Amino acid sequence: MKFTDGFWLIKQGVSVNYAACVYDYELYDDSVVLYAPCSKIYHRGQTLGGPVITVKLSSPAPEVIKVQAFHFKGIKDQDKSYFKINEQKNHKVEVKDFDEYIFMKTGNLSVKIKKSDWHVEFFNGEEKITDSGWRNLAYVIDENKSTYMCEQLALGVGEYVYGLGERFTPFIKNGQVVDIWNADGGTASEQAYKNIPFYVSNKGYGVFVNSSSKVSFEVGSEKVERVSFSVPGEYLEYFVINGPTIKEVLKRYTDLTGKPSLPPAWSFGLWLTTSFITSYDEKTVNSFIDGMFERDIPLHVFHFDCFWMREYQWCDFEWDCRYFPDPQAILKRLKEKGLKICVWINPYIGQKSKLFDEGMKNGYLLKRPNGDVWQWDLWQPGMAIVDFTNPDACKWFSDKLKRLVDMGVDCFKTDFGERIPTDVVYFDGSDPEKMHNYYTFLYNKVVFETLQEKLGKNALVFARSATVGGQQFPVHWGGDCTASYDSMAESLRGGLSLCLSGFGFWSHDISGFENTATPDLYKRWVAFGLLSSHSRLHGNSSYRVPWLFDEEAVDVLRFFTKLKCRLMPYLFTVANEAAQKGIPMMRAMILEFQDDPTCAYLDRQYMLGDSLLVAPIFNEKGDVTYYLPEGRWVNLITNQLVIGGSWKKENHNYLSLPLMVRENSIIAFGNDEYHVDYDYTNNIEFHVFELDENVTIEKAIYNTKAEVEQTIKLDKKGNSIEIKVSNTSKPWSVILRRIDNVKKVSGAEVIKTELGVKLIPSKNATSISVEL
Repeated sequence: MKFTDGFWLIKQGVSVNYAACVYDYELYDDSVVLYAPCSKIYHRGQTLGGPVITVKLSSPAPEVIKVQAFHFKGIKDQDKSYFKINEQKNHKVEVKDFDEYIFMKTGNLSVKIKKSDWHVEFFNGEEKITDSGWRNLAYVIDENKSTYMCEQLALGVGEYVYGLGERFTPFIKNGQVVDIWNADGGTASEQAYKNIPFYVSNKGYGVFVNSSSKVSFEVGSEKVERVSFSVPGEYLEYFVINGPTIKEVLKRYTDLTGKPSLPPAWSFGLWLTTSFITSYDEKTVNSFIDGMFERDIPLHVFHFDCFWMREYQWCDFEWDCRYFPDPQAILKRLKEKGLKICVWINPYIGQKSKLFDEGMKNGYLLKRPNGDVWQWDLWQPGMAIVDFTNPDACKWFSDKLKRLVDMGVDCFKTDFGERIPTDVVYFDGSDPEKMHNYYTFLYNKVVFETLQEKLGKNALVFARSATVGGQQFPVHWGGDCTASYDSMAESLRGGLSLCLSGFGFWSHDISGFENTATPDLYKRWVAFGLLSSHSRLHGNSSYRVPWLFDEEAVDVLRFFTKLKCRLMPYLFTVANEAAQKGIPMMRAMILEFQDDPTCAYLDRQYMLGDSLLVAPIFNEKGDVTYYLPEGRWVNLITNQLVIGGSWKKENHNYLSLPLMVRENSIIAFGNDEYHVDYDYTNNIEFHVFELDENVTIEKAIYNTKAEVEQTIKLDKKGNSIEIKVSNTSKPWSVILRRIDNVKKVSGAEVIKTELGVKLIPSKNATSISVEL
């Protein structure tokens, strides 16, 4: 939100009171409290009025500094955070008082506060990362007498800002105005389903504004040297999170707000849906599923979209008996085909739903200030909204879902949750402005925990809306995109932005939700979709089975689905890393190559884990221009070597794209191309790529229970390679990609393949020695 008129002037009718100096302070063992008048104090008479901003600096965790700024401190619950913050106790914090400044330090992150003019500087070691100085921290009263707290942190030369949730606008946020306010705006607008008041900088730090209100960011757009952020009211709280790598920032941010939960292994397979407003019954559903199997296309999850329930009755959680007369039997037959089942839900109750009267009677629905149930006619006639601040409403909603799980449903697509009104009263008295964004957390939490209660670790939702902490309830998909290359690219931008905001897993509607893709677009989007964390075919008014596009689409879907199945030992290890560390599966290039200036701008390619680079193709010609960082790279599909450090231009058919493996990588391939939840270590194949002269690589392989079942360690010194593998009770092998001959091998049989030398270990061998 802009309060100024250019650099010098203030907007008409607006009063901006900037912190001008530190007049007094209090030092504690682990915190600092500052008293900052909004004008210089030259004599005692000037202390008779305000404003004075009270600022407290503390450290909730190592390498994190928390800043709290109050104008009026006595407003009830104004500093209550709806977001749960996981603070760490008893870590080392230094506070020192020097002649001219106050110093506070946690780990390598420190803050220096001048005792004269207002100037607060944050450092990583000796390097200043950002600051708040002259005309930055402020208390603001606008022309409507509404109040705000505002901060403006320095934005340095060559510094770029990323994150702020799943945003479809330009990937680098510099120059943008970003309002943290969940909205159902599709993927082609500045609105976003998943707004997160957290950004990361390529300088290696992050800033998290701890407010579920409408936080407004001006990223170099009001003052071009500053990232400004403002919150309504009299209180501001933000955290400066040190790296110095972006990966470390994400780890520390998710330490504070919650790690992504690990989705079950079966969820990484291919999902197929009925689409939205298409006509379908059991016969139609079976024609899709059987058609996939008949064409040798692996399928793992089937999703029933909205019309599994009768029109006008969403949500009543009852199957439409006209088309699904015996749903439990139908689900049983589908599960006998090896499928998991997902059904669509939302937190809204239409007036025709039999649950409406029940919810109204028991106080389970949001109310207007006069006591009426809040209703409107958009989406469902007379629609009301479940009040998840009411524990009884949560149980009521959860019990409906449990009945479906007992029928055979494995997960829920938790749609909507963005258009939450503010002219309402909540059961627990929550502030409706602060609840607008936070509502989705409560909604998805109820559904996710219901599934955990019923299914244990096999819990996941397929969610559209999110806020801070929502990463704990994966998976999230990108919302309503369109069948166009433009929309495919904007979807990827949004996903990479979300994955730089603490979220580990992300998906999208393959070939676009709105309209119907051309066969060309369908095939290109399939490659992108199957090389995403989660892969779903879904649309609006038309089906998304490949044979409706052309026969080649069948081949493309089969090829990339089977490839993903075989890559599961690698992918599930990456997924475990996301859950343990908060490092996303789909990684913007800047996340892996922070010191490469070119990677700062890239939003049409990404890393899938730490070793695989994916560059989707965004045109009908099959042309692609992508950037390879320095080093040797090998195309996983074609086995072609490409030297990095420059841009590449290539042309690819539909069964190929730049899927590049980084040097010094081990990619674990499984032995099953039809399933995603199988025994990854049985007949596992370790593909080794472009080793340096002296390098050590260690990789862990997780089983579907998220346990480390096997490890591989590779040491290369000169022309000698030593490979050691733990837990060798099951068959395993190694392929040295692009190496045709070896001089000597101990502990294994050598077989030449098109990809390179394959090493099959001797019986009971746990190590292989190779002389090149």
